[in-house]
Amino acid sequence: MQPAPHRVILIILDGLAWPVAQQTLGYVQGLCAAGLASSHRLQCELPSLSRPLYECILTGSTPIQSGVTHNRVQRLSNQTSLFHLAQSAGLRTAAAAYHWISELYNRAPFEAKRDRLTIDNQLPIQYGLFYQRDDYPDDHVFLDAEQLVRRYQPDLLVVHPMNIDDAGHQHGLNSAAYRNSARQADSLLADFVPDWLAAGYQIVLTSDHGMNDDGSHGGTLTEERDVPLYLIGSAFNHASQSTPQQTELCGLCADLLAISHDKPRCPELLAGTVAEAGTEATAC
Repeated sequence: MQPAPHRVILIILDGLAWPVAQQTLGYVQGLCAAGLASSHRLQCELPSLSRPLYECILTGSTPIQSGVTHNRVQRLSNQTSLFHLAQSAGLRTAAAAYHWISELYNRAPFEAKRDRLTIDNQLPIQYGLFYQRDDYPDDHVFLDAEQLVRRYQPDLLVVHPMNIDDAGHQHGLNSAAYRNSARQADSLLADFVPDWLAAGYQIVLTSDHGMNDDGSHGGTLTEERDVPLYLIGSAFNHASQSTPQQTELCGLCADLLAISHDKPRCPELLAGTVAEAGTEATAC
């Protein structure tokens, strides 16, 4: 396997609404203030539900296009995902993530005894540590991710903690528990991101959807749809005033990995010659 020009860590902080991200992610906002990261506001696709939006982020397809329109769709994706693109290009793929990610791209249904620890070069996600409980601690997810980095040096790693979403469902958007869960995630980012940057990774940090005061999501409320996108690393154009779409995140990561693709993309987010990759795709 040949290493990618830029290795990528895609972090999905499940259920993190835009205003709460702006208020609580002090470390990440500090990176932005120092010119080492940039912040963008995304509007998630509809319905604003997790499994449909994992599919959107990782394939560039809207839920209506993919057919994954609710959380009970328990089948493999019928789209070409970022994992498929990277595997086909001879790159290493990995994920520390909720088991729905495994079900979308590796095997469905998820069987914990078989799939909790995945090491299989024939699968789109070649190295995986997958969990099933929504209250699986976020620090465990980041430690799982660190083990994947140290053991396998993946070119593409997806890190997907769930505690923010879990707190939102239990306590609602405007709750101390929800905000404090986001603050805890920020502390974890402050612990792990510097090492990952030093190891040569570019980091895309986002969320699938937001949260409402009812402790749910799925509809069209601004607080359910508006989510953050933080771009951390030297490969990004931190002066860009572009307004990227959630469907362009797959193409953004593929461009960083220098993979040829036909996914929607927003090259203005990238610095220098990185933006010239993936010329078959539609620009924002």
